[in-house]
Amino acid sequence: MMKKVVHLFFIILGGTMGYLYLPAIVQLLNVSESSWLTSSILGMIVGAIIFFILSYLLVNYIVNFFRWVEDALVKLPAMDLFFGSIGLIVGLVIAYFVNMPLQDMSIRIFSQVLPLFIMIILGYLGFQVGFRRREEFMNILKPAKKDKRRSNDEEDADSNVQYPSPKILDTSVIIDGRIADICQTNFLEGTIVIPQFVLGELQHIADSSDALKRNRGRRGLDILNRIQKELAVKVEIYEGDFEDIPEVDSKLIKLAKVIDGIVVTNDFNLNKVCDFQGVSVLNINDLANAVKPVVLPGEELHVQVIKDGKEHNQGVAYLDDGTMIVVEEGRDYIGKNIEVVITSVLQTSAGRMIFAKPKLLEKAL
Repeated sequence: MMKKVVHLFFIILGGTMGYLYLPAIVQLLNVSESSWLTSSILGMIVGAIIFFILSYLLVNYIVNFFRWVEDALVKLPAMDLFFGSIGLIVGLVIAYFVNMPLQDMSIRIFSQVLPLFIMIILGYLGFQVGFRRREEFMNILKPAKKDKRRSNDEEDADSNVQYPSPKILDTSVIIDGRIADICQTNFLEGTIVIPQFVLGELQHIADSSDALKRNRGRRGLDILNRIQKELAVKVEIYEGDFEDIPEVDSKLIKLAKVIDGIVVTNDFNLNKVCDFQGVSVLNINDLANAVKPVVLPGEELHVQVIKDGKEHNQGVAYLDDGTMIVVEEGRDYIGKNIEVVITSVLQTSAGRMIFAKPKLLEKAL
């Protein structure tokens, strides 16, 4: 259908140009004095035929270009498209008023070609300004929205209800898998947002030639399918992208600022960057550490020493939840089950570390 429309457009364009300009070109070249050669009807037919033939050479490129534009517009978020369209309209209105004085010029190139050029340039600049500075325009509108909310709060007490912020998942927390169990327990309120650029990174990992990366990527995609199809949570796919930002982590921070969302991650470095830029963040490791069994100095545990520690004569053991226990003077007990006494506990966002000593040594002392 699109190809037929392009062919028809070229026929109409060629007929119009032939009707207007071909007789003048024949007279200018002094090719012949015959009236039929200078006929506007003949010019229209010749122009239509020429442009119809030309359309067969260009139709595929034109159709592909329109499809590319269509796909780009469909993928744009509604708010980006709205502000871009507003900017385009403002640019075209300005171009109309700028072109009005040019219509009276006697020089044809200024009266016909220059207005078209100005219209294209100002329309493009208007769209770019509206699209790239949409966040500033949204911030300008926010105070008005807040004032309106205040007036509504005074009229109706029910408007005091605050909706939970959307939760934006990053790649690491999806691959980790624990986010699905957390969603199942209803600890995360609000909409779960999965950006399209995170999906793209997951697909790239799943298509990796490295078997480990490929399995991690496929696991992440399986987790997303479980969240979307099996769990009673609202999931939205954010179709937009920030093409001027190459890193996925930076795109997540930008998206959180745009939609006033909260980043959900287990990446320690991303956690720190979010804190630095004032973006709310939920770290799954912090939650896991918070719900681990509490152990206090002086308590006794039964553990199996697995391997050497980093320091001299240290041994390393683990609790059932994966918490590492550093056993001082525990190197001689590698491979054995022993009773240990907790001496200190170190808690960080990266995890919990427990220091202990063999109970036999405590008795000896």
